[in-house]
Amino acid sequence: MRCMILCLKLGLIFVLLLSVPVPIKAFSRNYMQCEYAVKKWASSSLVSEVKDDKHALRDLLFFLHIPRTGGRTYFYCFLKKLYSKSQECPRSYDKLRLNPRKPHCRLLSTHDDYSMISKLPSEKTSVVTILRDPIDRVFSTYEFSVEVAARFLVHPNLTSVARMAQYKRRNASIVSTMDVWPWKYLVPWMIEDLFARRDARKLRGQSHLEASNPYDMEDILMPLHEYINDSIARDIIHNGATFQIAGLTNYSYFAESHEVRHCVLRYQTLGGYVLEVAKKRLDNMLYVGLTENHRGSATMFANVVGEQVISKHTTSSSSTDVGTDDLEKSSLHTVMRSDANYQGKNTYQMLKNVSSINKDEASRENSTAAKLMEAYASCISTLRKAQAQRRINSLKQISPANFTKDARHQVPEPIIQEIASLNSLDMELYTYAKNIFKKQQEHAMQSVVYAAEQHPP
Repeated sequence: MRCMILCLKLGLIFVLLLSVPVPIKAFSRNYMQCEYAVKKWASSSLVSEVKDDKHALRDLLFFLHIPRTGGRTYFYCFLKKLYSKSQECPRSYDKLRLNPRKPHCRLLSTHDDYSMISKLPSEKTSVVTILRDPIDRVFSTYEFSVEVAARFLVHPNLTSVARMAQYKRRNASIVSTMDVWPWKYLVPWMIEDLFARRDARKLRGQSHLEASNPYDMEDILMPLHEYINDSIARDIIHNGATFQIAGLTNYSYFAESHEVRHCVLRYQTLGGYVLEVAKKRLDNMLYVGLTENHRGSATMFANVVGEQVISKHTTSSSSTDVGTDDLEKSSLHTVMRSDANYQGKNTYQMLKNVSSINKDEASRENSTAAKLMEAYASCISTLRKAQAQRRINSLKQISPANFTKDARHQVPEPIIQEIASLNSLDMELYTYAKNIFKKQQEHAMQSVVYAAEQHPP
């Protein structure tokens, strides 16, 4: 009898063991389906990346602006000096999801990912971009998210914030940071968090706060370690440069992007295929800059992109001559005056004011790379002063928390390593971009030598 019971038990265990592989097989099938989808997308993407001469500027320049890389200074201090308003495509940060096609469209600058190419004449389009050290970019993204969200703490509650947002949406002339990817996701997330923590402090009757590590002040704002591990950060921030250059953000135009993106986020081993596509796309770009090598990157942009735009310029001068000193004084005064009333202004509107005041359309055809760099240096000096003041005013709302480069050193090394691990694709892509930048410098030097040989003194 006991033997029979034992046999039945063993038989039941055997049956249960046989049933275990079923979910494993299902998992394998899901992985294999994902692997097939990702490989298929990667293969077709790599084939479409073949270009004749990447060094030649084509009819349309697409500035693929990766957030927190310093791209706004390029747009307002370089590109808006090279291209007239009539040459800009009708969507640049402020007008989302519009078809960029229009007659004589020569410049498109946007946070959209590479999938925007599907809306453009790809064979007539040159792409430029800037990459930043992934760890610094995550820090900057966190800081900017909090900075923008903190501006809304002047409101008594979230209901008041919602009313203001509705007003801005009705008023087409006002451009909000929250209308722009990825801030349309990140800023509301931080606004809710800041209000929740402020309300909790009020309930506790907590009024005095000690200054400490601003990246770990949970009574005031979401700690950095919590921020980087949230699902929103994993979906939008981590490996953001790789996904944006590959055309696989949550804002992609590619029909297959959702499936491919889902698969890569689920199975990290598939990320290598996306990385290879991103590398190939960098290879074929007209220009790849580095945030950390700001001066060298700006000089390279002026020589590689700026000179070609100038040489192709066919539009006539449309603005009156204004002295450089007057431009600098006028623009700085206007920006600082605007910044003093920052709560009613928007970052993009502020920058727009600077670039419109610092116009030099009259000298486009007669400009040179050297003159372009002089104008750029003056422009970024003005912008940086205005942005620094705006940042100070915003962070007053969450005092004593204050983000500085020195404060970043207070972040424990394990968190730094975790950021690097969460951004492993971006880390490798950034290393690859540095090699491309070095090759660009070598090519530019060869071009200078060749030109000197062709036109000896």
